[in-house]
Amino acid sequence: MALKDILPGKMGFGAAPLGNMFRDIPEQEALATVNAAWEDGIRYFDTAPFYGAGLAEIRMGAALAGRPRSDYVVSTKVGRLILDEIEDVGARDLGEKGGVFKYGRPNRIVNDYSRDATLRSIEDSLKRLGTSHIDIAFVHDVAQDFYGDEWLSVFESARKGAFKALDRLRDEGVIKAWGLGVNRVEPIELLLALEEPRPDAFLLAGRYTLLDHARALQRVMPMVAEHELAIVVGGPYSSGALVGGPNFEYAPAPAEILNKVARIKAIADRYGISMKAAGLQFALANPVVAAVIPGASRPGRIAEDRAALDQSIPGDFWRELRSAGLVNPAAPLPDAG
Repeated sequence: MALKDILPGKMGFGAAPLGNMFRDIPEQEALATVNAAWEDGIRYFDTAPFYGAGLAEIRMGAALAGRPRSDYVVSTKVGRLILDEIEDVGARDLGEKGGVFKYGRPNRIVNDYSRDATLRSIEDSLKRLGTSHIDIAFVHDVAQDFYGDEWLSVFESARKGAFKALDRLRDEGVIKAWGLGVNRVEPIELLLALEEPRPDAFLLAGRYTLLDHARALQRVMPMVAEHELAIVVGGPYSSGALVGGPNFEYAPAPAEILNKVARIKAIADRYGISMKAAGLQFALANPVVAAVIPGASRPGRIAEDRAALDQSIPGDFWRELRSAGLVNPAAPLPDAG
């Protein structure tokens, strides 16, 4: 099924923060954030076992309990099993993402992209979420940022296992769609170059943002369009760097990124435009993008995101960004001609 036929709107809820990403979020605050999203009208929720070793799924399940299941869409991910046994959180090898979920649960995380692990992962997610079905399953992080030089062998393991299992589940109607949930463009290019299997959609985090989009524009967006598929953009604020945060790509932002943020902000301030508005509307201007899923860890952030999505931005703002070399010449822009 086409992603745009599944998703109930242009904005969804990215649940990574519910897994205590970067900080220890109180339970009530986490639940209140999901409730705020629901009250706002958001009906698409994306999560993953990896987020806090199951914590984000457990919290989302608790927050959505009692809501009519037919009223919302859930995507989660496969590729990592969460075990009952405990491990040293500080000793986990998470590639470039070390320490991101150090405040999550200490349950042992096992990387496994086989068929059996994929089926078990979905069963485990259903229990943690307290739901009868998952709408979209993304194969999580089969990319360089987690596996370095081993990423191609991990991808191959997923090709033989998870991809085939999810293809079958989709054809049987157990899930509506599947694809990759990654922070790099290369795995998407690799999968689309294969004749089999047949993915439906992709979740691309951090690679199609106002601060970083040139590489995605060059190859992956045209390939996705050519296959008549669509992308959900995760991390539209580039780990917070775009909106004044200290991190880019889950790590302290380098000087060149901070400089780019300052230049964009100077233009946005002159037009009275929020950086959130610029970030969300830039991502959604690409016809391949079906939705954006900014993460939120506080209820007030939901209203900010909605206001950003609805803010009117004059075409002159986008034209000025382009003439200043702050967006790629090939990037589709809202109302900029």
